[in-house]
Amino acid sequence: MDNTKTTAFVIITVLLAVCLPKPVSAEERNYHFEGKISQKVLQNYLSRAVTFTQLFNVAHTERVHGSVDDNLRFLKNIGAKFVGRSIYVWGGETYLATLFAQAAPLVKKIHQFDPDIIVQGAVFEIVTTQVNQIPIPPWVFEDFDLQPQKRNFNYQAMLYPDGQGHDNWRKDASIPDMSQLETRLWFYYVSATYINLGFEAVHYGQAEIMDNHDPHHTHWFDLLTRLRRYASVRARRKMVLCDAHVPSGGIVENGKLLFDFHCLPLRIDEVPDQPGHGVLKVGYRDSIYQRSKGGLTPSGWQCSSLPYLVELDNWGSSGKGGQNIGAHWCWGYDEISWFAHQPEAYRNQWLRYAWKWIRQTDPVGFLEMPGSRTLADPVGKIRWYYANTRSEKVPFGFNQEETIKSIWQE
Repeated sequence: MDNTKTTAFVIITVLLAVCLPKPVSAEERNYHFEGKISQKVLQNYLSRAVTFTQLFNVAHTERVHGSVDDNLRFLKNIGAKFVGRSIYVWGGETYLATLFAQAAPLVKKIHQFDPDIIVQGAVFEIVTTQVNQIPIPPWVFEDFDLQPQKRNFNYQAMLYPDGQGHDNWRKDASIPDMSQLETRLWFYYVSATYINLGFEAVHYGQAEIMDNHDPHHTHWFDLLTRLRRYASVRARRKMVLCDAHVPSGGIVENGKLLFDFHCLPLRIDEVPDQPGHGVLKVGYRDSIYQRSKGGLTPSGWQCSSLPYLVELDNWGSSGKGGQNIGAHWCWGYDEISWFAHQPEAYRNQWLRYAWKWIRQTDPVGFLEMPGSRTLADPVGKIRWYYANTRSEKVPFGFNQEETIKSIWQE
């Protein structure tokens, strides 16, 4: 190579080194927020999100052959930054006190090995008569500008007055009406208690079915405005991230978004000529791809489409697992049961496919990795999905741990 060519080669090499984007290491990713969160930082968190239901339910974890210690190791190993649905009840509200007590030391333990991690609680679209046994703390009344009373929560006062959603889930287990003050007191109490324990995010399930008597969403905005005010004083980083399943694409009023980010199940379509296989599609049923609504976020920035998570959801058993029965089922299963019933190699392949497809299809969409979730259709005798690497501590782990870690690293 002559001197002219050598000089040109050196110049081009230097320019490429300066101009081409460099891989961003975990250490360089920005997870800083205080009082509000930028879109970039929010998306950094969503890109490292994993669902880990019942993380803080010690008795449950042991009952389904899991390990609290190994679950914490799993989160640290994969580099999780957002841990979804880690504490909640589906009815059975009197058990919340036990969960709160168990969560307190474990949340601190998580933040000792990584203070950036956000752990998320959940309050779902169900209330039962058990709320009648739980006293309302004075501070809940005070934060709603009400005179404190010495009384318990009132189940009947949380329901739709016209009977809508009554006994929807089972007898004495109904859909609450957010336009009822008692419902807002309940949701506020649970959410604020999460904040007191160090949680920085709350998921609200099917928020839209709790909003049928409030076309302008006044009461949802009222609840979350009060909760954000509470978080601005008491939360670890002076804010709480709120989301919910939004099949409508999101709740927006006068250009203002209700939630900090959106969420929905993946909505997986069957591949008829490949039994057991599933794919993602824009426009399939109520999937959110390319239709998350935009507006002014609670943190003050505008977007044409709010960032969102999609997850392998659970909702029950059809009794027809393995059959193509249509609707929201994937081969007759809910999403996580479908996933768990696949061979290990296909599970790992499918996570890579789904991650890549979502990132290429919608720049504000992110796959919330499956970490821990109930199986309505057991795999043999296994009734709980853990992504953990199978070990003596987690003998029924499904072995997606290293795949999740490698996807994120790549």
